[in-house]
Amino acid sequence: MNEKVTLSPKELRNLQLIELEMLVEVDRICRKYKIEYSLDGGTLLGAVRHKGFIPWDDDADVIFTRHEYARFYKACRKELDTERFFLQDYRTDENYRWGYAKLRRNGTELIRYGQEHMKYRTGVYIDVFVVDHVPDGWLSRRLYYGFNFCIRKVLYSELGMKAAGNTWIRMFYRLLYKLPKNTMFHMRNCLAAGCNRKETELVSHLLYQYPSKETKYGMPAECFTQYRDMEFEGMQFRTFVDYDRYLTLLYHDYMTLPPVGKRNHEAGEASAIGLIDVTIEEIRERKQKADEELAEKGRMP
Repeated sequence: MNEKVTLSPKELRNLQLIELEMLVEVDRICRKYKIEYSLDGGTLLGAVRHKGFIPWDDDADVIFTRHEYARFYKACRKELDTERFFLQDYRTDENYRWGYAKLRRNGTELIRYGQEHMKYRTGVYIDVFVVDHVPDGWLSRRLYYGFNFCIRKVLYSELGMKAAGNTWIRMFYRLLYKLPKNTMFHMRNCLAAGCNRKETELVSHLLYQYPSKETKYGMPAECFTQYRDMEFEGMQFRTFVDYDRYLTLLYHDYMTLPPVGKRNHEAGEASAIGLIDVTIEEIRERKQKADEELAEKGRMP
C-alpha cells in the first residue's frame, strides 16, 4: 500500500488555485450558453462564509439539475478547452465508475489513497454533481432510494473488493463487479428520466447520497429554481438564491467555524499528487476576459 501524501500550506493553496481555474472554465461555458449551475458543498459554504475557499478545504464542487447538465455536457463537446481540461464521466472514460462527473486538469496528478489499482483517468479535479427528481410517495421514495443504493454498490465494487475490511464483503463485491457497469448507468438513467417527467418536492444526486439525516432522500427542489451571482476568490460565480436553506440542511449552523482540531483537509487521503504553477492573477485575468467577451457579444446587433 502506498503512503499518504501530506500537502504543505503552499501546496494546498496551489491545489485550490488549480481547482479555481476549473471553476472559471465551468462558469465561462455556462454563462456563454445561459446554463444554470451553483457552487455546491464546501465550495458554496466557502463563498458564503469566507468569500472564497474554506482555508483548509482541498476540493471544489458544482451542481446542476439533470436538464442543465445535459446542456453543459453538450456545450463542452465543442467549447471545453481540451488542452487544459477533461470532462470525465462514464461516457468519456470507459473505466470511470462513479455516479457523478469530474472536470480534471490535464498535466496534473491526483490519485486517491486506496484507489491506485483503478484504471480511470486521474488528475486534479472538481466534482460535478447532478440532481434528479425523487418520487413524492412514502413507499415509492424509499424504493427509489433502495434501488439507487444497490446501483451505487455495484459501481463501487471495483474499489470495495480491495478496500473492504471483511473478507466476505470483499468476495461479495467481487461478485457485484461482474455486473456490467454500463447496464447500471442505463438503469439509473431510465429511473431518472421517469422521475424527471414531473416536478416533485425533492431532488437528489442519486448515486452520491447527501450526508445529513435530514437530506437522506434529497434536497428541496425549490432550491434549484433561482440563482444569483456571489463573490468567490474575488470573482463572481453562480449560487442558489436560497443558499441559506440549502446550507442549513447540509451543515446546520454553517456560519460557526469548527474547532481548530477539526479544520483538516483531505489531501492526506491521496497517495500521489502532481501540481502545476498557476497564479490568482492569471485566473482573474482569464475570468475578466471571458466576461468582457460575453458582454461585448451581448451588445452586438
